[in-house]
Amino acid sequence: MDHQDQPFGGYYQSTLPEIEPELTRAGPGTPMGEYLRRFWQPVGLARDLTDLPKAVRMMGEDLVLFRDGSGSYGLLHRQCCHRQASLEYGRVCERGIECRYHGWRFDVDGTILAMPAEPDESPAKEAMPKALRQGAYPTHEFKGLIFAYLGPPDEKPAFPVFDTFDIPGMTMTPYAMTWPCNWLQVLDAIVDPAHTAVLHSPPDGPQFSEGIGELGELTFFESESGVYGANTRRVGANIWVRINELILPNFTQAGAAFACDGTTPGYFGRSAFTRWVVPADDTSTHIIAWANFGEKGDPIEFNTPDGIDRIEQGEVVDRPYEERQRRPGDYEAVSGMGAITRHRSEHLTAIDEGVITMRKRLRKAVRALKENGESPRQPGEGREEPIPTWGGDTVLALPSDGAGDDGAFLRAVAAGVIAIHRAGDALAPEGRFTVMEGHLRALTAKVMQGHTATGEAET
Repeated sequence: MDHQDQPFGGYYQSTLPEIEPELTRAGPGTPMGEYLRRFWQPVGLARDLTDLPKAVRMMGEDLVLFRDGSGSYGLLHRQCCHRQASLEYGRVCERGIECRYHGWRFDVDGTILAMPAEPDESPAKEAMPKALRQGAYPTHEFKGLIFAYLGPPDEKPAFPVFDTFDIPGMTMTPYAMTWPCNWLQVLDAIVDPAHTAVLHSPPDGPQFSEGIGELGELTFFESESGVYGANTRRVGANIWVRINELILPNFTQAGAAFACDGTTPGYFGRSAFTRWVVPADDTSTHIIAWANFGEKGDPIEFNTPDGIDRIEQGEVVDRPYEERQRRPGDYEAVSGMGAITRHRSEHLTAIDEGVITMRKRLRKAVRALKENGESPRQPGEGREEPIPTWGGDTVLALPSDGAGDDGAFLRAVAAGVIAIHRAGDALAPEGRFTVMEGHLRALTAKVMQGHTATGEAET
């Protein structure tokens, strides 16, 4: 008898369960850490790199990130392999980085380039560069984000290029923030559309656009590479289908934060952010992303530090504690769960289907790698680039018949939109957005003519 239904029964719930390590622990050698290292992960912003190196922490490793005088990016183990001095105090050179303790200089691939303090007659002067390298990881800079591959070198995948990386007229602004909690509880929120309607619509006014607070019909679904949650709601004479997207393991997108409120028809609007949720270690998490501004994203006036904070989590992060209590955002919600959420203390319900599905998918992939050596599926595997994504908003002009919508009708409309997204994956990248918009318009006409929204579309 667990007494959880006991009035004033806090005593019976005061002993906390153990933390479940399989999904939360992401350091070197852990099952989740080994899985995440098989993917390209963002590690920093190019604009943060000057003539000084930058100390970073990724998946439990202390590293140093730099751009040398030739423009090459390096990501090395922070402790120098000579005497373990920290390269965060190193000197960035025309080629590589130099440890200030004894002058050992390393190229971006870890090659020892110089050992100036070592006597010329020392056998180590010639032998050491042949036998030893500083720990290093390959990097790739793309539109102001620096990515790294931290897995086995001979398993390095191609860098994935998603369709939202190049949308005409879109301004993509890099940003990064670090939250003081486990990575999984930050990631959970993307497949939890119910929280958007509740957390981001407090009684004193919405944090995002009007209409976000309407909790309609929730639909959860999967693709080969992702998990999705859709909220479908009526706004006046329209039906708004908003899709939140997770492409495994940690790439996330959703609809616009401020540009869409459901009042104006629109077709295949794209994400307010294109972001990754990366463990710094088990109790801190990096969010590294682009905020997207333009016709398919959010209004350009939000392209400020405070505006990007609001797009990311509903409120400005750095604000007084009392204000954070009165109007919490995602930062407060997920960090308030504690350093690492104890999953055995949760009581999941129907609205948590997306979270449940995501965790199952992650467990399956982690175990396949650990137990069978099965390499994880890459996002672009078997696809022509750019890789199609689904996160965003569609608003269809579907006036009510006056009798009121029932849940089945909203779910059917959502199914139609989702089916068009699925079919759109098979389209050639050139012109895909235009073709999908045509099918979404056709879906509107079909429903208006009294057909059911089956989502069948000729592509």
